[in-house]
Amino acid sequence: MSKLFIEGCHRLNGAVAVHGAKNSALPILAAALMADGVSELQNCPGLSDVDASVAILRHLGCRVEREGHRILVDNTGLSGSDIPDDLMREMRSSIVFLGAIAAKTGAAVLSFPGGCELGPRPIDLHLAALRQLGMAIEEERGQLRCRVRGRLKGCKIPLSFPSVGATENILLAAATAEGTTTILNAAREPEIEDLAAFLNSSGARIRGAGEGTVVIEGVDRLSACCHRVIPDRIETATYMAAAAVTGGSLVIKDVEPAHVATVFPAFEEMGCQIDVWKNELLVSAPARLRRVRSVRTMPYPGFPTDCQALLMAMACVADGTSVFIENIFESRYKHAGELMRLGAK
Repeated sequence: MSKLFIEGCHRLNGAVAVHGAKNSALPILAAALMADGVSELQNCPGLSDVDASVAILRHLGCRVEREGHRILVDNTGLSGSDIPDDLMREMRSSIVFLGAIAAKTGAAVLSFPGGCELGPRPIDLHLAALRQLGMAIEEERGQLRCRVRGRLKGCKIPLSFPSVGATENILLAAATAEGTTTILNAAREPEIEDLAAFLNSSGARIRGAGEGTVVIEGVDRLSACCHRVIPDRIETATYMAAAAVTGGSLVIKDVEPAHVATVFPAFEEMGCQIDVWKNELLVSAPARLRRVRSVRTMPYPGFPTDCQALLMAMACVADGTSVFIENIFESRYKHAGELMRLGAK
């Protein structure tokens, strides 16, 4: 579909179910190439980034079958260690394959990733951490050439920023490294916990995922398992915002309320009522939203940068002045100009 036509001034009511988290499915797909046998991933969303990950796995020699939201990954035929430039540029998250490929095959050749334009998103934290584990990495003409002699060696890795991608790459590389790896100032996102859960089900020994310090005791090998991807917290917040901005009432199903709890205060400050059940939310919005005093994005468990634009759209139809402070990506305000074209101030 090349165009979407939206007729405004209609309240959204009813119920909608949330899909699996893209930001969880992508690193788990990378982890599946490390697990010997056929891994079954359930609740994988039907998105282009997932398709790109599947294409990378197939290029590397894995057999991948997809039936709806269920993906089977068989690494028996794994034979490659390179990702061509066109596949790397399909998405930013392709860099998460680096730790998995090098740990499994002893080598990796790939270019710098492409993806969305949110300002500088350097991978220097990834590379510095993998070098500490013993990976030799050469950067030449936009290409990374990596090799591992024997096994990677566990060590203590302090991160200067709780980078999600760097934490994921360390988890993947350290899962089968020799000895113990400790990540200090690790990212705490639910997607980190989900990746660790998959790896542990495959035989890894990881504790502390979801906390600032994560400890990985390396094992000799990983085995395939069955895993269900967590619900997408950003999609959940998107539906919440859609109900709020239209003055509607919406039941959102198949969610993990704890993963979006940090956005509740902002919604409630704007006049929304949120009722929580085990895996469902009911968002009831007033006829007219109130301002939110300030929204300040922070690493998890702070307010998610991915939800900042959603709240800004809500603030455009709310009474009063709202203030937004972006602390994660410097180019996260590109939507502001488009909102102004629609008449926002």
